[in-house]
Amino acid sequence: MRKVPFIAAAGLAVMLSLAGCSSAADTMADKPAASSSSSDSKMDDDMMTDKPSDEAAAEERTGVFKGQGEKSLAGTATIADGKLMLTEFSSSEGPDLHVYLANGDDADAIAAGKEIDLVAYDQASQTFALDGVDAAAYSHVVIYCDKAKVSFGSAELM
Repeated sequence: MRKVPFIAAAGLAVMLSLAGCSSAADTMADKPAASSSSSDSKMDDDMMTDKPSDEAAAEERTGVFKGQGEKSLAGTATIADGKLMLTEFSSSEGPDLHVYLANGDDADAIAAGKEIDLVAYDQASQTFALDGVDAAAYSHVVIYCDKAKVSFGSAELM
């Protein structure tokens, strides 16, 4: 006899839980589709406008290289689409040339700047990924010899 009340109670519990699901589904079905989609649109709009890093990556800035001291440096530096591109680039030969992003071209600015990578003094076109770098925070692209601790020059980004 104990099995019959248990089975009846279990059946009643299943029916109540299914009824609970139906009422939740019915409640959702009763809501107008416009209110649901408008909140989704609002969220999509918010997500699209809250992307400063994408906006910064989309902004293109360019500068022309100028040599420093007796060092020869020529070409153009362009930051766009999360990349640093050097075009028509040439430099005096150096043993350990690197490209930096900095806020100036003096020793303190370079030390506080961001090293990007090695740069070839004799390769006219070079591209560097700027993954994880806030390029908008820097005003100059600097060519620097790490071994000799000498700046070869820079391009101020506009």
